[in-house]
Amino acid sequence: MADPTTTGPGPRPVPRPGTRPEPRPGTRPEPRPRPRFRPRALRRALAAATRLARHPRAAALRDRLAPRSVRTRTTLAACLSVAVVLAVASAAVVLLLRVNLERTVETGAREQALAVARLAADGHLTSPLPLDHGTGFIQVVDAAGRVVATSQNLAGHPTVAPADHPDGHDSFNLRALGDEHHQRVTTVTATTPTGPVTVHVGASLRTADAAEDLTTAALAALSAVLLLTTAALTWRATGRALRPVEAIRAEVAAIGDRDLDRRVPEPRSDDEIARLAGTMNAMLERLEAAGARQRRFIADASHELRSPLTVLRTQLEVARTHPDPDVRTELVAGALEDTERLQALATDLLLLARLDATGHDWPHESVDLAELVRAGVAARADGPHPVTVDAPEPVTVHGNPLWLGRLLTNLLDNAQRHARRRVTVRLRADPATGLAHLDVANDGPPIEPADREKVFERFARLDDARSRDDGGTGLGLPIARDIAAVHGGTLTVLDTPGTAVFRTCLPTRTGPAAG
Repeated sequence: MADPTTTGPGPRPVPRPGTRPEPRPGTRPEPRPRPRFRPRALRRALAAATRLARHPRAAALRDRLAPRSVRTRTTLAACLSVAVVLAVASAAVVLLLRVNLERTVETGAREQALAVARLAADGHLTSPLPLDHGTGFIQVVDAAGRVVATSQNLAGHPTVAPADHPDGHDSFNLRALGDEHHQRVTTVTATTPTGPVTVHVGASLRTADAAEDLTTAALAALSAVLLLTTAALTWRATGRALRPVEAIRAEVAAIGDRDLDRRVPEPRSDDEIARLAGTMNAMLERLEAAGARQRRFIADASHELRSPLTVLRTQLEVARTHPDPDVRTELVAGALEDTERLQALATDLLLLARLDATGHDWPHESVDLAELVRAGVAARADGPHPVTVDAPEPVTVHGNPLWLGRLLTNLLDNAQRHARRRVTVRLRADPATGLAHLDVANDGPPIEPADREKVFERFARLDDARSRDDGGTGLGLPIARDIAAVHGGTLTVLDTPGTAVFRTCLPTRTGPAAG
């Protein structure tokens, strides 16, 4: 909105060097030359800004000033969001207030101008013209630009017609009134007995400006209070929400490899942090159980190795000093048996270590389980009990044929060790589940429900199998279950009366579970 000013008669001020001279009254100012757009300079400025942003010191400063905690980032984000909303709302309030006040002032000025126009049309103009409440000045000008009538505060001053905007609805800054303030000027044309005249009525915008300034200051103060309140509440709420997370972090940092029995504090609330604490405690329980199993396994392995080593050393010491050659030969033969047992135990331990480290990354080879079963049973023709095979059709699975053969061998060893008269191997494919069922059964004593998981523990032996003379190391069934798990399958003991049945389930090559 243009703000032309009026000046009284007198010498024009001399412009200062380097400034543009003020235009004469009644003439339009010369247009200022527009700056030329220089794309090359803009590209250079952008390139310089990019180089500055990529500078190592600038990056270090940016990283140093960037908030690092979730609490700080959340508070800044909340304050920024509230600040944007408050800025938009405050601008809308101030704009609506300004428009409403200016419309009220303009309405009063137009009513005053119409009243003066009616007086001029009736030929009843008097000078000076009286001012209503809220009216800043009145000036009536004829067609030649001469002042016909005016209010007392503009007596002796030239015309105040707008210079840049001839629509008659502009804000003026009239120094002739004694001080600088904005006026809303309304222009009305009337026909008088002596010719047409133009009525200029100005209404002061001082009240509107004061109300706008006061409202802006109040909104700024209120926005500052709201921002501070939002920052304080967000900082406090975020701190209270993250306090359990810090407690969990501190407790986890204090837990060592020998303190797996410790647990993180669980909040009483049912939220994400409480579920996180529960998950952490469940993980710690699994780690504690794994550590306990590892320590028990090491202790059992040490015990299993120490006993045959002690017997072996005793046999060798006696054989070295005994004078009878027959006794020495017998002692050396026993030492060889113990050495073979130690070798088998070491082989089982190495296989368990490989299975623990392999996970599910095994060679994806096609293996015909039916052929594998027939070959494995044929190799045991001289076993203590006959083995009956029921595998009428081929069943193909993915896996390592050596490991799957070891699984079958361990199950057959266990079955023949506990069978009374016979062992049965049955192989079937279940198209509905996409699994191959390999059942190894013996007619020996059934396994009690309480012991059906214990038999798969490493170095675990039931009461009727405590003797090491049977040739078992206590690792056959655990190795078999680990091999099944590595191939994506399971090994369980079925609940069958009168017999002991070990069922291995493996995903077939074409079944739905083989993916």
